[in-house]
Amino acid sequence: MKYKLEYKYKLKGKEPVSFTSDWLEGEDALFAGEELEKTGKAIEISFSDEIGTSWTIKEMKKLLAEIEEEPHDLTVYFDGGFNRENNHSGLGAIVYYQQGKKKYRLRANQLVEELDTNNEAEYAAFYFALTLLEELNVHHLACEFKGDSQVVLKQLEGEWPCYEETLNSWLDRIEEKIKALGLHPKYTAIDRKENKEADKLATQALEGKSIHSKMQIL
Repeated sequence: MKYKLEYKYKLKGKEPVSFTSDWLEGEDALFAGEELEKTGKAIEISFSDEIGTSWTIKEMKKLLAEIEEEPHDLTVYFDGGFNRENNHSGLGAIVYYQQGKKKYRLRANQLVEELDTNNEAEYAAFYFALTLLEELNVHHLACEFKGDSQVVLKQLEGEWPCYEETLNSWLDRIEEKIKALGLHPKYTAIDRKENKEADKLATQALEGKSIHSKMQIL
């Protein structure tokens, strides 16, 4: 997650001037705040995240120490595939995240037999991705979801209406899960080339290949 450093700079004989930084990594924002504090010229130093929550320097130190031990900086890719011949659906999802100083990738898929359409498979894939976040004990964090299904992403954003009862049911389930995990989602539509890893996982599920693996990538 990114943070903005906010503070007031004391000017001799004048009112303090307010400053706000660009978005920074947590450690960079904290370092800058501590350096400003040492000068004795900066007052009311605080940090705010992309969600709008604010912290003092002391609170920021504690927050970053806690985050170090938990998954954060989350990006999720999802995709659903549908075989019309047997009504089987393949769900694929990848979670990229950081924990401590290391970065990880969790890849998983699932075969589902009771869905009826490709759109429903896309919704199921999104929900499947949420279960992976739950498995990682992710909660109360910003998370970017990337997929090539404009229908799912636009309807989750509330930009497109949903008239199908089955898909509305999936929307409700997804929104309930997001709320339960305390996530602050960002939805990003990408083309199929950018989503080929999730697409491959969905295809492998349809082929009967079950995958659930986590690896360190950096």
